[in-house]
Amino acid sequence: MTGRPPFPPFTPETAPQKVQAAEDAWNTRDPERVALAYTEDSVWRNRDRLITGRDEIITFLREKWDRELDYALRKELWSFHGNRIAVRFQYECHDATGQWWRSYGNELWEFTPEGLMSRREASINDVRIAEADRRIFGPRPADERSILPIH
Repeated sequence: MTGRPPFPPFTPETAPQKVQAAEDAWNTRDPERVALAYTEDSVWRNRDRLITGRDEIITFLREKWDRELDYALRKELWSFHGNRIAVRFQYECHDATGQWWRSYGNELWEFTPEGLMSRREASINDVRIAEADRRIFGPRPADERSILPIH
């Protein structure tokens, strides 16, 4: 693989592009596609799980999206410096019983010069919500693609 633009060091123009690209990829719910944005030996901490490498990332994401149905995500750039980006996010999904959830969190990302993520640290909290309280319905519409704040 030749890399994943935009490449570090990130700028005020390229950091939001990287965040939007990640949001777009995760909203496909395609584990193989998402995993291509990470190095072969990428290290993750996701809640209480430690994950290493693309194969484990793919397995993790398959399990996640088998359980988190109708998953829809929004990410917001929090900060960036050099080859690192911090985001806050929220996503909504429901489980097999029909219970809806909104999950809030922060992620710290570290990238290689080729623009692949080599490290991802995610802290996430889940809140039960009623279906009527949903705010996120599928991928971000085209007219909202300027990385708008999430509330």
